[in-house]
Amino acid sequence: MREEVVARGHPNVRATHKTTLEVTKEKELTLRGDCIIGVKADKSLKDFNDEIKDWLRMGKPILVEIVLPDYGLKDYLKAFGSPKLTFRHETDIVIRKSDFVCDRTLAIKSNKSAKDINREMIELLRDPKTELLLIVKPLKI
Repeated sequence: MREEVVARGHPNVRATHKTTLEVTKEKELTLRGDCIIGVKADKSLKDFNDEIKDWLRMGKPILVEIVLPDYGLKDYLKAFGSPKLTFRHETDIVIRKSDFVCDRTLAIKSNKSAKDINREMIELLRDPKTELLLIVKPLKI
C-alpha cells in the first residue's frame, strides 16, 4: 500500500516555510508560496487511494519519501494522520508540523517542513525540468 505523486520544479521554489510543505497541481507558483516544493502534480489529496486515506484517518504514521529520480537524491519525513482529515482538496497536498487540519492537509505532526528539505534538492527543484516523486507509505511501528 502506497501512493505516488509526480510533480515538477518551478523557478520560484524557495522552500523556506518553517511549518508546512506542499505539492500542488497548480502550474504557477509565486514567491509567496514558500512552502511549495513541486507544481503540476499528477494528483491531489482527492485522488489518493482509499487504503492510504483509511490508514491516515486512524491517526497512524506515514513515511514520505521525496525523490528526484534523475539525480538519485532522496529525503524523508515522518508524519501522522488524524480522524479529522477530509482528503477533499482538488489541487493541493500539504504536510504540517502542527496539528492543524483543513481540506488541504495530508498529514500533521511532521518532523520536517519545506525549510528542512535537502537544499541541494531544493536548488534542483528551481528547474521546471526537474521531476519530483512524492511516495507516501504507511509506517508500521
